Amino acid sequence: MQKLNLPICQFRLKEQGNKKQIFDAVRKKFVALTPEEWVRQHFVHFLISQQKISAGHIAIELPVNVNGLSQRADIVVHDRQGRAAMIIECKAPSVAINKAVFDQAARYNMPLRVQYMLVTNGLQHFCAELTGDKGQYQLLSKIPDVDDINASS
Repeated sequence: MQKLNLPICQFRLKEQGNKKQIFDAVRKKFVALTPEEWVRQHFVHFLISQQKISAGHIAIELPVNVNGLSQRADIVVHDRQGRAAMIIECKAPSVAINKAVFDQAARYNMPLRVQYMLVTNGLQHFCAELTGDKGQYQLLSKIPDVDDINASS
């Protein structure tokens, strides 16, 4: 898999049939190793090891209802009170991060109403803080850590 702009980490990998799988430490199971999953697992590792966010505060593929349709948010970080505080949309490294990707994360955020929204393809990461009720956001210069997330509660 492609080298990413995230800390290097050791993952448990295996082959099931002729398909590669990676162990997801949050869900506690092996999942299909796709380019998007490669990014998601690296980013989860970054959240835990660098941002000091507890694995117990991270949800993977959290179901959200958007305009009557069931969708799944890639990563949702919860604060100490259990409220959703950050939504993270992961894309494969080959997918450009653009306004459409931000808009997708914003749609997933409609029922969650988090303060922070982040999009990444593993090579580029953009984090924004929501600034109003109409889905406006302002880009941040750094990714929030556990103190930032819990201070916003």
